[in-house]
Amino acid sequence: MNAGGAMCGAPARQAGARLGSENDADRLADDWKELFPMLSTYTSYNLIAKDLLKSLNRTAAETVNARDAAYYKENIGKVTSVDAFLDDHRLYSYAVKAYGLDDMGYAKAFMRKVLDSDLADPNSFANKLTDERYRNFASAFTFNTSTTATAQTEAQLDEVIGLYTAGAANAGAAIKEESRYYNAVIDQVTNVDQLLNNDRLRSYVFTAFGIDPKTYSREAVRGALSSDLNDPSSYINTQFGGGVTAAQEARQVASDALAPLQLRETHLARITKLETDIPALQTQITDLDAEIARLSTNPDGLGAAELQALIDSKEAAKATLQTRRSDYQAELVEKQAAAADLDAVLVPRAEAASRIASLKAEIARQDTIISSANKYFMLAAAFNFAADGTAAPGTVQDASQKTSTQELYTLSNPRVTTAAALIHQDYFESRIGSITTAQELADDARLVSYLKVAYGLDKLSVGSLTIRNIITSDPDPDNPSSYINAFGGADKAKYIALRAAFNFQEDGTLAAGDSAQTATQTAKTASAYLTHYNDKDEEADELAIKRFKGQIGAVKTVQDFLGESTLYSFALKAFGIDPAKVSAFTIKNVLKSDLNDPKSYVYQLKDERFVELAKAFNFGPDGNVTAPKLAQSEAEILVMSRAYLTAKSRFGTKDDKELAQKEAEYYSAQMQKVETVKEFLSDERLVAFVLTANGIDTQSVDAEFMAKIFTSDLDDPKSFVNQQSNRAYRKMVASFNFNSDGRVVQPDADAVQSRRGIYETIDSHVRQRLEEEAGSDNAGVRLALYFERKAPSVGSAYDILADDALFAVFKTLFQLPDEVGSANIDAQADMIKRHLDLKDLQDPEKVSKMIVKFSVLYDLDNQATTDPALSVLTSNGSAGISADLMMSLAQLRTGGA
Repeated sequence: MNAGGAMCGAPARQAGARLGSENDADRLADDWKELFPMLSTYTSYNLIAKDLLKSLNRTAAETVNARDAAYYKENIGKVTSVDAFLDDHRLYSYAVKAYGLDDMGYAKAFMRKVLDSDLADPNSFANKLTDERYRNFASAFTFNTSTTATAQTEAQLDEVIGLYTAGAANAGAAIKEESRYYNAVIDQVTNVDQLLNNDRLRSYVFTAFGIDPKTYSREAVRGALSSDLNDPSSYINTQFGGGVTAAQEARQVASDALAPLQLRETHLARITKLETDIPALQTQITDLDAEIARLSTNPDGLGAAELQALIDSKEAAKATLQTRRSDYQAELVEKQAAAADLDAVLVPRAEAASRIASLKAEIARQDTIISSANKYFMLAAAFNFAADGTAAPGTVQDASQKTSTQELYTLSNPRVTTAAALIHQDYFESRIGSITTAQELADDARLVSYLKVAYGLDKLSVGSLTIRNIITSDPDPDNPSSYINAFGGADKAKYIALRAAFNFQEDGTLAAGDSAQTATQTAKTASAYLTHYNDKDEEADELAIKRFKGQIGAVKTVQDFLGESTLYSFALKAFGIDPAKVSAFTIKNVLKSDLNDPKSYVYQLKDERFVELAKAFNFGPDGNVTAPKLAQSEAEILVMSRAYLTAKSRFGTKDDKELAQKEAEYYSAQMQKVETVKEFLSDERLVAFVLTANGIDTQSVDAEFMAKIFTSDLDDPKSFVNQQSNRAYRKMVASFNFNSDGRVVQPDADAVQSRRGIYETIDSHVRQRLEEEAGSDNAGVRLALYFERKAPSVGSAYDILADDALFAVFKTLFQLPDEVGSANIDAQADMIKRHLDLKDLQDPEKVSKMIVKFSVLYDLDNQATTDPALSVLTSNGSAGISADLMMSLAQLRTGGA
């Protein structure tokens, strides 16, 4: 043994002395041959396998391998098509060799079909091939992997809808919180400027009184707040009073000028109708005359009495038509005269449309002036600041003013919140007791609106007149001419319920001693209102969500999004952004921002809402939709999911497969939400999924190890991930789109190979070269290394039969003659199952024992020059296996297994 050690030591020192020379990596393999010219299969295998990282690095460093890898890494990114790839012999041959397909390298037409395969399609060419090497090869490239450019992924869509729904549900809580803040702080205010300088207070007041924050005049608001309505010389009266009076006068002038023009238009429309109806009536009369003449000849042989009755009915119908024609003719003359009288004092008819439009615009303009001024009058009435803008603490508003302001703020929200519903209920209950006629009720728009909601009649076709007619209708259900029976139609049951809620007589008055509603009727109406007050909002929400889902898929640019008001408004509201308070220009630049650039536009706004809005959409800097920015691309998620399902289904039960499918669905959904490495690593299910998909035992790593792996620099050979002999870690990290800061970045959409594909190809090529070089002296070593690599992927006996190398190892392991290969394929599969529990191939320890057994039997079968056991016994123990074990294994040939 000492001699053996000396023999090993001298050449080793000589080899070490040569390190650092120009071709040291190339000579290292020769050094090993010089060192161990007669080693056994297992010893040679173990020298490689016990420090696999060193062996792989040594092979990768060999000049030819290093040069080819560098060429591949440098040039694969320049390829733009399958043809360009196939035409570059160095790239193509490197890749096919990496995936063990170099024997098919000549068949470029075949390989093109593989590369053109859509792996998402189970019927694609590559997926139909039984040899998984072709699928692995295709999955390393993206020639036919179309990453869909879309405005939103399903996850992003769900997020926006979820936020919108939550915002709608929380609207009441937000109003309550703002009201709490307002009521608490307003009593601390001692001057107008304190109120206006407090963003929340100012926003609350502006919202309550309908003042536009983008166009308001601080001077006007400050002046109104400091005004005394009873002082004619106060700011509000001097600045707004005269303007309101002038606007009212101008409105009246325009209204007076508009009335006769509209009246003439009404007359002209009626004249046109009469001029059509009169000839039509005459035609009917003429037809009846002809019918009466025909009947007088009794063509049908009727009895005298029956014939006369029929003629009389025709005569009566004709008389009715003649009367109507006469009335129409008289009305026509009247309308023509009235129109002529108006023609004498009005602009010509040809100019009427333009004049009417002008007057309506003037009325609308004056209404705007009046409405705007009224807001300031209401504002002045709601506060108690002195003329100099000051106020004693707690006196800015009294309790009544606070309540009114809070009600205005609550009712300003487009949604009817619970608080708003209670305000409407209080108003109804406070008013209904003083109502004495149906017309009085119909004249109050708030009461009418309340009843429409309570009884499900909240639609445009139902107005105050309809409500009055319902509550004064004859309550007798058998009266066919009652309003309810005549006009109820599909809403008849609702009409009946509303009628039963009131005690009005048919003339709209109340009988002596009656009230509009009893306490029971009022309570029942209130209950109905509180049940239905948000029905319209919920229906609107459902419609808005449906429209958003239906329209977002058609959006291709930011401009498309901005141009669809329903989409635009829906999305902004989801993130708590008021569309009326932000410009389209701002939103456009937000959506085009680069979220990975801290200097981009969205971050300059200093508002997280806009950042979240930008995250919810996939627009590029040019404003066009792009592929989603995912922690893993859609293609990588597909590869990962397929690998996971294969691993779990290999020997799993039906339940295992169903559970695996659910995990794959979870993984696919969650990976659309992951934005950082930290988020990914914090989800144990995601981490376990990825480890399993990459053939890594989940129990073999911990959180600290995973953190080091995912924060490693893949391009630094000294980084933690590159120091792992199991290259699956490097492939795993490369499949994600995390940058050095651990955040998701957008990969190059034009690349024909992903980062994972490049590293996997290079690592696979190095492994292939390692196995080839090992087999140049001893084919058994190559078989052992190959078996070690492929064993975990074996899922059935047919996988072994389909792989000549694996089958060769199997025959050696169980000392089977070559003739077994000529047996029926199913018989061969049964034979493998009898000899080998395929689940053992998933256990690294059992695989290791198989390799030891194979190595010994391989040497015995091939009559190694040196006894394999002796080569171990005379070594310095570096092979890493005991002499007792080797001696025991040597007996396996005689059946000692």
